[in-house]
Amino acid sequence: MKKYAIIGTGGRARNFYESLVNDFKGRAELVAFCDINQTRMDFSNHILREQHDHPGVPTYRSHQFDDMIKEQRPDVVIVTTIDRTHHRYIIRAMEMGCDVITEKPMTVDAEKCQAIVDAVHRTGRQVKVAFNYRYAPHNTKIREIIMDGVIGEVYSIHFQWMLNTKHGGDYFRRWHRDKRNSGGLLVHKATHHFDLVNFWLGSEPKTVMAMGDLRFYGRENAEERGVTAFYQRSHGSEAAMSDPFGLDMASNPTLKAMYLDAEHEDGYQRDQSVFGDGISIEDTMALLVRYKNKAILNYSLNAYAPWEGFMISFNGSKGRLEVKLNEQTYVNAGGSKELEGAVETKELMVFPMFGRPYEVEVENLKGGHGGGDPLLMEDLIGEPREDRFKRAASHVDGAKSILIGIAGNISMQTGLPVELDRLVKL
Repeated sequence: MKKYAIIGTGGRARNFYESLVNDFKGRAELVAFCDINQTRMDFSNHILREQHDHPGVPTYRSHQFDDMIKEQRPDVVIVTTIDRTHHRYIIRAMEMGCDVITEKPMTVDAEKCQAIVDAVHRTGRQVKVAFNYRYAPHNTKIREIIMDGVIGEVYSIHFQWMLNTKHGGDYFRRWHRDKRNSGGLLVHKATHHFDLVNFWLGSEPKTVMAMGDLRFYGRENAEERGVTAFYQRSHGSEAAMSDPFGLDMASNPTLKAMYLDAEHEDGYQRDQSVFGDGISIEDTMALLVRYKNKAILNYSLNAYAPWEGFMISFNGSKGRLEVKLNEQTYVNAGGSKELEGAVETKELMVFPMFGRPYEVEVENLKGGHGGGDPLLMEDLIGEPREDRFKRAASHVDGAKSILIGIAGNISMQTGLPVELDRLVKL
């Protein structure tokens, strides 16, 4: 039975520890929590005891990470901290003899990515990346259609992803709003989308060019639209009570316990105004990618749309595939995890070059991210299995996805195309 320790006990950590003590009971053992914040770890142990009849596990502060590994001897460390610290714990865990499971994105810049790749080679340990979108039935079906040659060789992809004001706005309230923490949405969020394209095509990105800006969120943009009422954070603000972008943590037991009640330890405010100062990430982005198989990706991400989901079309030598999907909107840690990325409506249409168009039916599954979360956990924690779609993601897959966003950030600064092979040696 493998032992698991978790570093970072925010919203995504709960998916892992609840799965460990329920779905993998008897096959895996949760041995410790580690975090910068004791209140948050105490809440995680409360969830284990009260909702899962599982005893609490030992807790360690982040500066005690080495002590945790020495004392609890986990086989695997699960990294769910803020993005800019992923590399620190991934590398140290491997150096101390552990394998690693990390939340996406694997890290936020090329230097940290190279350090992870080098540490894998140096230690011989394994890093798995949690790309749950690969496992959603509709995304697996897209992979199958392309693999089976239904539309022939894919020449171009047009991919639009919309984050609505509830989900998209949430990135501008919390630590993600500082690009040093998250790499911006081209890294933090779009790593999912770039990984999907890499996965669907079975190819590697080669050249990236991008544009982007902060157009909707932030104080300056709100002022230009005529807004006059501003506040620093929602809690304790009368102005926030009438603002659809405000977040009332006090009325949500989970958000209150995890963040509001934990502020006294680290000063982190989960409910900052999306129209405040200090936001350094973009909300409007577009990017071009040339793949090594010569396919061209045209991608856009907007974080203030009226609906949540994506539209994508593939143009191939034998026809065209069009997909439109509407996702359930959510706020991280603010509701049921099964609602995170859950599918509301979807449509997959194949347009053969010389035939009648037809719709491809896809079975709906329960669970977060279109039913992908439970399947992902089985690959990450369960026994290895045969999978013709090769959905399990390694550190190489993690690198290939974030490098598109990292290159996009460089391109937005310079106005020039970026060759990915020059950023990191895999």
